[in-house]
Amino acid sequence: MTIPVTAIFDIGKTNKKFFLFDENLQELYHDYSKFPSITDDDGFECDDLEALSRWIRETVDGILSSDQYQLKRLNFSTYGATLVHLDAEGKPVTPLYNYLKPFPPALLEEFYSRYPQHDHNLTTASPSLGMLNAGLQLYWLKQNKPEIFKKIRYTLHFPQYLSYLFTGKRVSEPTSIGCHTKLWDYTRDTYHAWIQQEKLEHLFPEMVPTTKAFEIPMHGHTVAVGVGIHDSSSALAAYMMRTDEPFMLLSTGTWSITLNPFTTEQLTCQELDRDCLNYLTIQGKPVKASRLFLGHELDHHLLLLNEIYHKEAKYYKQVKPDETFLQKIRSGAIEPAFYPATIGNPTLVADVFTANRWQPDAYSSFEEAYHHVIWGLTHLQVASIKLAAGKSGIKKLYIDGGFIDNALFIALLRFYLPEYPLEISNMPLGSAQGAALVMQPDTMPIHLS
Repeated sequence: MTIPVTAIFDIGKTNKKFFLFDENLQELYHDYSKFPSITDDDGFECDDLEALSRWIRETVDGILSSDQYQLKRLNFSTYGATLVHLDAEGKPVTPLYNYLKPFPPALLEEFYSRYPQHDHNLTTASPSLGMLNAGLQLYWLKQNKPEIFKKIRYTLHFPQYLSYLFTGKRVSEPTSIGCHTKLWDYTRDTYHAWIQQEKLEHLFPEMVPTTKAFEIPMHGHTVAVGVGIHDSSSALAAYMMRTDEPFMLLSTGTWSITLNPFTTEQLTCQELDRDCLNYLTIQGKPVKASRLFLGHELDHHLLLLNEIYHKEAKYYKQVKPDETFLQKIRSGAIEPAFYPATIGNPTLVADVFTANRWQPDAYSSFEEAYHHVIWGLTHLQVASIKLAAGKSGIKKLYIDGGFIDNALFIALLRFYLPEYPLEISNMPLGSAQGAALVMQPDTMPIHLS
């Protein structure tokens, strides 16, 4: 007897994950894969779209031919700020450009001479983030690679491209469009006027609900294939579908993103300068969010500390919170000496740290230096959380993702946020489960009034 399953591909920058869930959304199987990076046409590192697509197709074929499972639903959750450009035959025209790829400063200056930065950031509810503003990728291609740009007939967001591999349907959906792309005008609830002025609107397919699914015949039976979803928005959806109590979500990992779907405040210039922005929910409603490159920053310092103190890569996982150290913090007996190196948020950093006194080799042990790193990162995280909270008055805070297993980080968060009842998530597969849940819209008790 075969088990009915929902298959989800949850594609992160580091790990490419595959899950099978039963009808009660309990995990039955998972596979975590990593793929070697390749380089794009400029020599910059990027994901190998062809290898990734092949792995996804082969994995689905394996499930379809299995005697153990019956594939009922298929969906995709991926990192955002990433576009796939198709030619007239529906084939990718370009590599999968990395959102960390530098955007030419002169071209950015030219763009903002046409579309003034202050107003543009406010209306698109996004800071200036270079290639992370995925919509600017088209402007870059149009100006810097015109021969390639001429071949583009359709532009899909990354989750929708993975869906397209199985459906052949070219669509857009809210969570990917609203993901700091600079495509969406939050004041008019439609594409921003610059898209029309640059004659780019024809490249974007029809926008459909995130809950949309196409019935596709596969191996003799029909599979409902979802249109995909942006991963941070998917993690949020997993909570919104299960509660109508106002809350914020701190989704941790390479990026630590605090999401507040229960506020109607307009973003200010001061918030934008500190990497606050808006996302869109699956209903197309604004979500106030603040971003922090937290996991990336921790990885940077772990490499440094491992080299200085001669430790293995995963040694930090053995480090327990030092109660003496924590007591010194609580009593104000010591001051933080940490200073970030890669966080990329200079205004917020200046709010939190007055000077750079960080000397990672000045400590008696790895453990002591590591405590200072987590202490400093917690200060940044607290400031980021308070930005997302704004004046909303919301205190309930869920935390999920990689940092929930970091006991020192959680202990320090509880100390610095005594007014927040922190709830460590019991949904460790947030983005994957969200992508599965949107395939079952009848289960959604959502109230956003």
